[in-house]
Amino acid sequence: MLSRQLNGYRITTAKIIYHRPDYPNLLQEYVWQDMDIAPKFPVLTKFLDFWEKNLDGPIHSVQVEAAKVIMPSRFGYVDARLAVH
Repeated sequence: MLSRQLNGYRITTAKIIYHRPDYPNLLQEYVWQDMDIAPKFPVLTKFLDFWEKNLDGPIHSVQVEAAKVIMPSRFGYVDARLAVH
């Protein structure tokens, strides 16, 4: 997994809104998450192509978010005192 991250993969989350096959006027949400390469997202594109070819619920919309997993650490100081007995 580390080697994939070093090669540009990011944790990618897609919120897929689709029409229910049995009730086309109703929308349902599916959340997909995997490692993918932004901005072309080949893994997500492959999944959406599979969906279009094999599943009955037509896709209404897709919202995609991607974040690097490897990033510089952030340190912050907390102003608090705790009493331990």
